[in-house]
Amino acid sequence: MYNAKTKEFIRTYVRAMSESNAAIFAGAGLSQPAGYVNWKELMREVAEDLDLDIDIEHDLIALAQYHVNEFEGRSKINQILVDEFTKDVKVTENHKVLARLPIKTYWTTNYDKLLEINLENNNKKVDTKMVPENLSHTMTNTDAIVYKMHGDSTMAHQAVLTKDDYEGYDLTRRLFSTALQGDLVSKTFLFIGFSFDDPNLSYILSRIRILLGENSRNHYCFMKKVAKSDYEIEDEFRYAEVKQELRIRDLKRYRINVLLVEQYEEITAILHYIERIIRRKNVFLSGSAAVYGEWEETLAFEFSTRLSKAIIKNENNIVTGFGLGIGSSLISGALEELYQNNARNVEDRLKSKPFPQNTSGDIPLSELWTKYREEMLSNVGVSVFIFGNKKDKTSSEILTADGMIEEFNISTENGTIPIPVGATGFTAHHLWGNVMDNFDKYVGVPSLKPLYEVIGDSTKSKDELIEAIIKIINELVKH
Repeated sequence: MYNAKTKEFIRTYVRAMSESNAAIFAGAGLSQPAGYVNWKELMREVAEDLDLDIDIEHDLIALAQYHVNEFEGRSKINQILVDEFTKDVKVTENHKVLARLPIKTYWTTNYDKLLEINLENNNKKVDTKMVPENLSHTMTNTDAIVYKMHGDSTMAHQAVLTKDDYEGYDLTRRLFSTALQGDLVSKTFLFIGFSFDDPNLSYILSRIRILLGENSRNHYCFMKKVAKSDYEIEDEFRYAEVKQELRIRDLKRYRINVLLVEQYEEITAILHYIERIIRRKNVFLSGSAAVYGEWEETLAFEFSTRLSKAIIKNENNIVTGFGLGIGSSLISGALEELYQNNARNVEDRLKSKPFPQNTSGDIPLSELWTKYREEMLSNVGVSVFIFGNKKDKTSSEILTADGMIEEFNISTENGTIPIPVGATGFTAHHLWGNVMDNFDKYVGVPSLKPLYEVIGDSTKSKDELIEAIIKIINELVKH
């Protein structure tokens, strides 16, 4: 699906996210599709005030400085900044995906608040650094830090815009340079919507190259390939093509690997693909049992334990409720595998969330459980269902696990792929039949159907069932 270079980026960046070492550097190109004008349009009226033609000007920083010089102040430029970046704009899909990914460090030269807004929309607590003073204190329990290297539209008078601002950057905002140097050394960056014309970043990258040389960390950036259709004259296209190739080679000096795309929509597709990989590393285990049918209780406990161990051993993370009967076995199996291998961050690898059994609050228990399930399933890509039954409290009749059905519905509504192990019987068998009858709808990967047939076969051994489940999980990551 992707070329070797893009595949290498995806592997490296997904690994960096799992190790909390991934970072984003957002440039103006990320925000422009939201409805903000580009720099040239932003400076159009400024150029007109100076009797200059914005369409032939290239040094926009100097242009801003000329305006300050001629009109003895930057009040008009400040107002332009405020007017442009406080207007209503649409949210882009790239912003949405970037905010959902498990990334904690965001850098930007943009003045808008799209990064912060989308992170907060995903219930993330954001610590925004707009001025150097912000760097001296840390907000507790934050999910993301957004470093606004050139300031923010709400503080237009301190935004980095003119030659004066850039020339004095190392004096007035040096802490940002120091913090960025540290992140570039220790984290893997993805530059998106960035032109690499910023003199501050160029200086920082050059310092790191000189200090670390070949030991510098690899970073990545998206760049749209020069297209012949964008030029009316053949020679202009050839010139742009040569210049782009030279730019790509020059960025290699700073260990920045360029990922060329034919259309900007490809960037969104790659980000979605990365999100699917990340989500499908998180597996939801749904199971409950008051009785075990053809399975003996001991065998059911053993299967549940070995299943959760296998999922953890496969480098997946587990999210689960404390399901009736088998919940303890699922949790103990995962913990055993984690502790045997001295795993770090156990709380990230296994998230066990027992359901409240009583309430005296305003929200009915059933509604509370639904909200709880929605939260549990919000960031998983695969859901495994086993057994699924409960006993009526008054008649002792064995009932369908309606909670498992709700978890199945929430999962599939979220785009999560269901893996009902029909061989365990009860609700899981019912869900397995539903999936097999609507395979394209629920799974959409025809090559996986034989493995789904295995997990629905009650004659298969525990080992065969678990092996098939792991194979399905691993294949889903590729699609």
